Amino acid sequence: MRALGALPASVKRRIAGPPLRLDGLELDLDTQVLLRLAERNQPPPLSQRTLAQARADLRHSAAVVAGAPIALADVRDTTVTGAAGQLRARMYTPEEALAERDGPLVLYFHGGGWVCGDLDTHDQTCRALARSSGVRVLSVEYRLAPEHPFPAPVEDAFAAFRYVAANAATLGVDPQRIAIAGESSGGHLAAVTAQQAAAASGPQPAFQLLIYPVTDLVNESESRRTFAEGFLLTKEDLDWYERQFLGENGDRDDPRASPLLAPDLNGCAAALVVTAGFDPLRDEGEAYARALQDAGVNVMQRRYPGYIHSFTHPSAIGRGAREALAEIGGVLRKALV
Repeated sequence: MRALGALPASVKRRIAGPPLRLDGLELDLDTQVLLRLAERNQPPPLSQRTLAQARADLRHSAAVVAGAPIALADVRDTTVTGAAGQLRARMYTPEEALAERDGPLVLYFHGGGWVCGDLDTHDQTCRALARSSGVRVLSVEYRLAPEHPFPAPVEDAFAAFRYVAANAATLGVDPQRIAIAGESSGGHLAAVTAQQAAAASGPQPAFQLLIYPVTDLVNESESRRTFAEGFLLTKEDLDWYERQFLGENGDRDDPRASPLLAPDLNGCAAALVVTAGFDPLRDEGEAYARALQDAGVNVMQRRYPGYIHSFTHPSAIGRGAREALAEIGGVLRKALV
């Protein structure tokens, strides 16, 4: 992957084929190369794989595109208390936060459709955010569906936030400067956690970072139709993930499943909502940013136009992921001063 990323643009273009333009956007060249290579080694649809295979495939693909681990001052495994017991977690501490007491913290929820993903699949992303923001990042493994369907992941995310806030002194962080963050299904969990915190008495997050979040399981947006095939995350995949997450009794209309449908977003934490131009989740993420703004929440919305879902991961090829995470980390740094 690193060798591929170092190829001249002219060679990459020969591999990728003609520029791909859709919906007024042009796909990033490195991303197009990655998709072309993926076409040659396409795994079966998720519905035809076992859970163990789906989870192993994500771990493998995440490791392939991650590149060499970003060095930090300290990385250590720990636990936090979820809604039904202990959850695995990992603390990432950059050099500038190593000796800091009562500093800020980013509580991070991984993606993977509420079904796959763990501390390792999103390790490099958390390392990059810690380094670029200068802030400690605490990544948490919530319970996964279908073994633990809705609302178990949601309950774990909110419980983890309240645990971290209640134990801020022990963790050495400022309870007033705890941000919640996540990507894809983890972005969904971060959004719902912010809503629940706003509606409840108790600690409030200082900021929310939502990276291409799932926000609406009821309405099919235009981007879900436009990018239903050929851009890594397919409609078939989304449907499968949602079935596993909701289980037999999950209600798509419940704001904990579809945070865009919440009747009142007033009081939610300030937010950065990140979307990708070629992502089926693009429109619902941007609709959620507008809904937060309409409720009076201070929101920044940033679309990376030439990229696909999960574009923050392939740091081994091209500069897109590295530059995006550097920019996102800069926003976190400023928001948590």
